[in-house]
Amino acid sequence: MARNSIKLTTSDRFFYTLNDLLLLFALLIVLYPVVYIVSASFSSPTAVISGKVVLFPVNVTLDGYKAVFEHKGIVRGFANTIFYTVVGTLFNLVMTTLAAYPLSRRKMPGRRIILFLFTFTMLFSGGIVPMYILNSRLGLINTRWVMIIPNAIAVFNMIIMRTFIETNIPEELYESAQIDGCSHFIFLLKIVLPLSKPIIAVLALYYGIGHWNAYFDALLYLKDDRLYPIQLILREILVLNQVDITTTMLDPELLVARQGMADLLKYSLIVVSSAPFMLIYPFVAKHFVKGTLIGAIKG
Repeated sequence: MARNSIKLTTSDRFFYTLNDLLLLFALLIVLYPVVYIVSASFSSPTAVISGKVVLFPVNVTLDGYKAVFEHKGIVRGFANTIFYTVVGTLFNLVMTTLAAYPLSRRKMPGRRIILFLFTFTMLFSGGIVPMYILNSRLGLINTRWVMIIPNAIAVFNMIIMRTFIETNIPEELYESAQIDGCSHFIFLLKIVLPLSKPIIAVLALYYGIGHWNAYFDALLYLKDDRLYPIQLILREILVLNQVDITTTMLDPELLVARQGMADLLKYSLIVVSSAPFMLIYPFVAKHFVKGTLIGAIKG
């Protein structure tokens, strides 16, 4: 029932007011760093290093973004990351669905044992060295597929999707479809997937962010800079602009200028790497809460 459709007591008004103030305070705590980073990325290096940027940009300039996009590998890095994100997310969703749907059917033989084996992998990992050896034996090292195939399924996401299907698509619906000659594959394709759009949108966001921010795997498995994702390219830009005090200590003005540009680049790189998903999130936000909550009702 809506808050304004019932009569509120004094204690209720106090509670709602206090709750709204606390939520507003939490919003400001979360929002201010984002606003500051964006403002600093559009400010001059001098303003950034002197601490003049508080809320709004000071001496607006695009020097930080120019330095980022002048790097020869930035376009290639974005193209690689888009490929890893799109193809990887589609592959994740397909594999997660193919694992989640059978495990959601209560009549599946060995269902609990298979689910236990999936869950067991969340507790233990082989480690970096065995994973590197495995990917090397499979011929995946220094290929695009090393960023996609080894991370085919996130067990936690699979459990969420399994629970969503089990909770929202009853067994009786499949039995009715089976009477009309519907196979499991057709039932999954024609009925389960259309009814699972909220959880698919949530998992697409989870997997997409994971692929977009895939930095460590690329650092371990990729040697060819033509395959680097945007995260490694941005790391190179940041490293190249780090200040070496031993070479600039005789020129204080050069030291300040280089330090200012290094600080400016940090904020510009954060915006460049975060902006795509900040723009995409509003389009899946309406499914996000619904899909997550419904998918987590039962374990």
